[in-house]
Amino acid sequence: MSFSGLVERDLAALPLFPLPNVVLFPGALLPLHVFEPRYRELVREVLAGRKLMGIVRLKPGFEEDYEGRPPVFDICGIGAVIDSAEHADGRFDITLRGLARARILEELPPNRAFREFRLEELNDGFSDAGVTSAWQRKLISLWSNLSPHLPEPVRDLRALTRGAEGAGAFADRIAAALVGDPDSSQRLLAETDPTERLRLLAEKLQQVHDSVAPPSAARRSELN
Repeated sequence: MSFSGLVERDLAALPLFPLPNVVLFPGALLPLHVFEPRYRELVREVLAGRKLMGIVRLKPGFEEDYEGRPPVFDICGIGAVIDSAEHADGRFDITLRGLARARILEELPPNRAFREFRLEELNDGFSDAGVTSAWQRKLISLWSNLSPHLPEPVRDLRALTRGAEGAGAFADRIAAALVGDPDSSQRLLAETDPTERLRLLAEKLQQVHDSVAPPSAARRSELN
C-alpha cells in the first residue's frame, strides 16, 4: 500500500535529476536552481504532467562521464514540484516536497536528453514500538540539550516535525534538517526500518552533542 499518493504509472517512467551531494527525504523541502539544458527539458516535462520527479545521488567518480549517464545509487527520493519560476533565459527555480523513497529497478532507453527510470516505492517496515519510542525519546532529549547550538530555523523540534505521522516520518524530518554528510544521508534514505533510522540519528546527534558539551555534561548524557 502506498502512503504517498503515487500510483503505478508514476513509477513506470519517472524523470530523475542526478546530483552528487543531495538527498531528498519524504516530507522535506528542496529548492533547486536548474540551468543545464537537459534538466530544463526535464523540468518542462515534469511541469506539463503530474509534477513528479526524483532526486538521485551520483556515485563517486561521476566526473569522468558527467555529460553522459554515470552510475547512480539505487535508492532515491521522489518529490512533487510545489513551486516553480522560469527565468527569461530558460533557467528554472523550483521547490520539491519529498513524497517517498524508492528503489531503481531499471534505467529506460535514452530517448530523451534527461534520464528516466522504472522504480518501486519503498514503504517503512514494522518496528518494535517500545524500542522505537525509546530512541525517539533519546533524540528529543539530545535535541533539547543541543538546541542553543543549532541553526535557528531548526531549534524548535516540534515545529520541525509538525505533521510527521509516525516514527519514520519523524526521523526523516530530522535527517533532512540535521544530516549534511551525503553518505550518511544516503544510508538513512536507504533504511526502511524506522527504529534503525532513529538509532542512527541518535548516534549522530550524540556525536554533535559531545563535540559542543563540556566533558562532564557529555558523560551524563551517555548515562541517561
